[in-house]
Amino acid sequence: MTDNYQVRPALAYDRQEIANLMFFEQHVHRHLDWKHPVDWLGSPFYWVLERNAKIMAVLACPQDQKGTTWVRLFTHVERFSAEEAWQILWENAKLDLEQSGKITVSAITLQHWMQTLLQQSGFVNEEQILMMSWEEEERPKWNLPKGIAIRTMNEADLPRVAGVDAEAFLPLWRNPLSMLKQAYGQAVIASVAETREGIVGYQISTHSPFGAHLARLAVQPEMQRRGIASALIGDLINELLAKDISQLSVNTQSKNERSIALYAKNGFKRTEEEYPLYSFQIGKETS
Repeated sequence: MTDNYQVRPALAYDRQEIANLMFFEQHVHRHLDWKHPVDWLGSPFYWVLERNAKIMAVLACPQDQKGTTWVRLFTHVERFSAEEAWQILWENAKLDLEQSGKITVSAITLQHWMQTLLQQSGFVNEEQILMMSWEEEERPKWNLPKGIAIRTMNEADLPRVAGVDAEAFLPLWRNPLSMLKQAYGQAVIASVAETREGIVGYQISTHSPFGAHLARLAVQPEMQRRGIASALIGDLINELLAKDISQLSVNTQSKNERSIALYAKNGFKRTEEEYPLYSFQIGKETS
């Protein structure tokens, strides 16, 4: 590049410098993830923009699912404009990402400066991520479906839980086993619903500043509409109340009417908090 700038893959020895940028710089977009951005170092689609061997900006879009990825990190030093840093790194990213075939790059952000960069680059705001909240006075009514048992999740369940997750979610929203292991490690309450044949649903909830957050809820498609999701929520709320936790939040997509209806039926109410989801399509299908 000109002016002594170059774009290169981020490497393990960049860890501290990237961490410093995230801590000290004003403009930091970080995807809400189970995995810290520096823990993705060594993965493809993670770049730094440097000048005279000093990192000026970082863009990370490493994949955990084929055909889709997130803008997991973008930050830059203050003396380098956000527009210029993004343009250089994003143009380089598109060229690299195209080599993997068709891929959707998505981002969720409330930061106006980041929204502007995404919009100027052709990202489309297709839907919103909604926040819903349950509070103790709205305790849901639920029954345990016939043939279903709910119990505490253990680490040995995670491979089967990952299978349920893959069946229940579209690729953008799936969590592979590696991510579910990290989610499980951060859980305040994690439980599974099972039949004699095995696990058919699960939930993982974490601590939040106001109580708890229902981070993952999934039921096998062929077992849906039987009250299993409501039973998992009801059992979760009972467990939370036993821990003196009286507020539970959850996120869902504005276009997911079934999900919104499920949570509303169980006493959740929409808050004013919502987050725009931006997406950009790259490349073509590979043969």
